[in-house]
Amino acid sequence: EVNQQARCRELAKSSSFYSTVYSEIEEVGWDHLVRAGGDLSFLIFRVLDKKGRVHVMEIQLDKAYPRVPPMVSADVPYIFNLKWSMNSRLKNLVQQFEKHLEKLQGFWSTLDEIDRSLQIVDSKQASRAIPSRQIHVGNDCFIILFIDIKDPRSLPECRFMGLGNTVNSLRKTWKRNVDKWERDKAFLENLECLLNTQLPRLADEETNNHLDECGICYAQYLPIGDELGPQTGSATDYICENNSCSKAFHSMCLVDWLRSITTTRQ
Repeated sequence: EVNQQARCRELAKSSSFYSTVYSEIEEVGWDHLVRAGGDLSFLIFRVLDKKGRVHVMEIQLDKAYPRVPPMVSADVPYIFNLKWSMNSRLKNLVQQFEKHLEKLQGFWSTLDEIDRSLQIVDSKQASRAIPSRQIHVGNDCFIILFIDIKDPRSLPECRFMGLGNTVNSLRKTWKRNVDKWERDKAFLENLECLLNTQLPRLADEETNNHLDECGICYAQYLPIGDELGPQTGSATDYICENNSCSKAFHSMCLVDWLRSITTTRQ
């Protein structure tokens, strides 16, 4: 962070664009800055929501900024409609993002309830931006739940996958009990009521691994977007071998961090 700030300060001396962006990063706070492009046209900020979840917002800036509004991408199921004027600043963008996060709290609480309890297929790819989950229900059968982003307490759309009588029986049970869904009940309680069965739970060890967050960007998954190539949306993939640390990291974050250290040789 210190090296990043020093590099940005040097750039700020060279043009009005760099000077403007540098001062606006200071307004937001350097502790929120995860990464900055070498020419400051690319910024990544992390923002905490009211539940303490860490969210990452990527910002692309045109050289004509602020006349040209920034382009925004984030780990959310849909992006907010940016309100921008010549007087707008990066802090206004972050504030709009924070308000957008407030609207999605119920949706993410429902996803958290599922992710922390049930056996999710490809759980490492289960991004907060994706409103569906594929769940193992036993006997080589699976259900795919599609959560309503704007009304997460409502009855989800459900698809059944598998062979044989088991999946057919589950499908019939769901259709027969669909009127039993109650908005005031816990999501998992509703789900098991409609399926008339107890779903396999996530083992404690799997739960702990699933919740590992990167010690650098403080997010479990990298943002979804073309900029990160094949690593988009990936989970932490490295654990520090030092027993006094043992933190999880994204390899990409480690590489970027090491590159920011001027004494790094390899």
